[in-house]
Amino acid sequence: MTASTSSSSQNTEASAQGYLDDPRNDGVLVYVDGAFFPRNEAKVSVFDAGFVLGDGVWEGLRLIKGHLLAIDDHMDRLFEGAGAIQLDIGLTRDEVIAAIEQTLEVNGMTDGAHIRLMVTRGRKKTPNQDPRFALGTATVVIVAEYKAPRPEAKAKGMALFTSTIRCSGPDVFDLRLNSHSRLNFIQALIQAINAGADEALMLDPHGFVASCNSTNFFIVRGEELWTSTGRYNFKGITRKKIIGLYAGAGGVVREHDFTLAETYAASEAFVTGTLGGVTPVTRIDGRTIGNGTPGPVTARIAALYADYTGG
Repeated sequence: MTASTSSSSQNTEASAQGYLDDPRNDGVLVYVDGAFFPRNEAKVSVFDAGFVLGDGVWEGLRLIKGHLLAIDDHMDRLFEGAGAIQLDIGLTRDEVIAAIEQTLEVNGMTDGAHIRLMVTRGRKKTPNQDPRFALGTATVVIVAEYKAPRPEAKAKGMALFTSTIRCSGPDVFDLRLNSHSRLNFIQALIQAINAGADEALMLDPHGFVASCNSTNFFIVRGEELWTSTGRYNFKGITRKKIIGLYAGAGGVVREHDFTLAETYAASEAFVTGTLGGVTPVTRIDGRTIGNGTPGPVTARIAALYADYTGG
């Protein structure tokens, strides 16, 4: 077995996508095109456009105390992304939300769930790139699982490694399109894992800090919060909320270009994402950030976000 063949052989404790195992997930029912199946029986066709070439869009959502967090923002992004690639979801906005709620109800979930909503162009006549070979309706899959971020990542902080793979502009691949195609980010993450880190830090085509492979990236310099301009990052929903919360609390937020050298000299750093919320970063490229522990500004921002989510 090679290092790349089994995720179980890797340490995922501090991964931005890591979570605590929950035995209840073994029995979840998965929504596939209006029907529910045990997780080991939930399937799509090998001719499905998502399997063939990653032709589709997705959203990750959180359920906190019966509330789907930022559901309107997620639906906006889903339908805008589907429209950008001329993918007809086949459901209205309200029908998509109803399907999510039905999935949660069937599984008896009221809190602490993470939902992955996946939409592809559907089954194709033959496995090729041309969307005109799609046979008709989209494939819609909803996977709801109990997921709580691993506390190790919050307490210890993540380690990042700067990848040689760059974030692209919208003329190459629009990062705001939540596409199933993620091979470039997977490659960047593999580089980071092989370097002993938890997540990849990625630069833009001009060499400025842009994003991580699955999360948005922030640094703290003094009391100022810095993040990239948005030209070459995901412009995530959690990122937007963090910027608004910190600015609303009187903090200074700068969305501008900054370098790795400025990043290494930061007093604190953290990443944001739907599952993990705010996760501290304490090492980048083997260098200690600040004093090597999660900092006070990060803690303050995490508290603001927790108050917002009610989690």
